[in-house]
Amino acid sequence: MTAMDGVIILDKPAGISSHDAVQKLRKITGVKRIGHLGTLDPLGTGVLPMVLGRATRLARFFLNHDRVYEATLRFGFATDTYDREGKATTEPIDASLEPDVLEPLLNEFRGKFEQAPPPVSAKKVDGVPAYKLARRNKPVELDPVEVEVYELALLSLDGPRAQIRVCCSAGTYMRSLAHDLGIRLGHGAHVESLRRTAMGEFTIDQAHTLDDLAALRSEDRLEEALTTPDQLLPEMPIERVDEVTAAHIAHGRDFRVSAFGNGKGSKRIKAVNRDGKLVAIAEAKMPLLYHPIIVF
Repeated sequence: MTAMDGVIILDKPAGISSHDAVQKLRKITGVKRIGHLGTLDPLGTGVLPMVLGRATRLARFFLNHDRVYEATLRFGFATDTYDREGKATTEPIDASLEPDVLEPLLNEFRGKFEQAPPPVSAKKVDGVPAYKLARRNKPVELDPVEVEVYELALLSLDGPRAQIRVCCSAGTYMRSLAHDLGIRLGHGAHVESLRRTAMGEFTIDQAHTLDDLAALRSEDRLEEALTTPDQLLPEMPIERVDEVTAAHIAHGRDFRVSAFGNGKGSKRIKAVNRDGKLVAIAEAKMPLLYHPIIVF
């Protein structure tokens, strides 16, 4: 396993896409095999976990992790992208709001409900990302999907602008939430700013800016920003294996765990060697018998 296998939590700046962020991190780290977890729009900032090297194999385990956002919503007109970067689709009006007007509407977006993704999004229509169809001025209709908002707090309200904090399931769009709120109010709304402060186990306190990472690289300290594979997925119990068992696992063979170990009864475990390095992610076949599904 190379020194740059793991996750770097990027504090993505506004104005670049998640794909652009990957390209910039490749230049800083010198690692070609990099992917991102949970796309952030160019407008969005904040937590964008980047998986490097062999850790890219773990990406599928992070797809459904919950997210936390802080967003500023601008009421008074809607846009075609549902955010400030789009073109206005309704005539702007004075939309100064009061908490007693907005709070009951926010309550409609707490819990589980059906939400349609924005027409300008990465959702695919017949294999083509919706935003590409929108750029060609082709009609885009995306089916609503069930999402869940665990917390929706009104942080502040200043004239036509409301700052909110949202804890939600994966697949929830803040742009759609703003747009739908505007429809309820009858005069339109869009996202003016967006910051993701957490995604699953990753938080903004752990995040590094691109400038931070470049500085660490220049000081040969880039590994300080890396969360190693054995530290990832803390919800999976760790099972330590000896050298013989690690060799079997490397060849994809099933292995047994102790009845008194951490992995007893767990669907998936992290098998680590005596040095604490991740050997595999394994799935239970029978009680105390595991099969490696990802081998490092």
